Amino acid sequence: VQLVESGGGMVQPGGSLTLSCVVSGLPISSFDMNWYRQVPGKEREEVAFISSTDHSAKYADSVKGRFTISRDNAKNTVYLQMDSLKPEDTAVYYCMAGIPHPDLEFPVAAFDSWGQGTQVTVSA
Repeated sequence: VQLVESGGGMVQPGGSLTLSCVVSGLPISSFDMNWYRQVPGKEREEVAFISSTDHSAKYADSVKGRFTISRDNAKNTVYLQMDSLKPEDTAVYYCMAGIPHPDLEFPVAAFDSWGQGTQVTVSA
């Protein structure tokens, strides 16, 4: 399985970016798909996920109303539209296939191997 994230960059507060994650080696149609982010020295945190069944989405409270996750199963690609960006959104963003867990709010990572991520920097 290979996950390749792209679309990051540097933007001013209030700006927008769209991240893409192209997946190869498995059909994403069979999986929930997650976006995570990580700041140096901190644990990776869930940002959003989109269901494999009804394409419903769930977001971390910190990004709710500003980020939108979507998927294109035909292209085996997941997107994260990020609007009204804040400096605290600065992080490396990763995508991952997920498996639902009955005791957790977000699906758990389905694989141990992660992509290289894409850096998002929000700064004036």
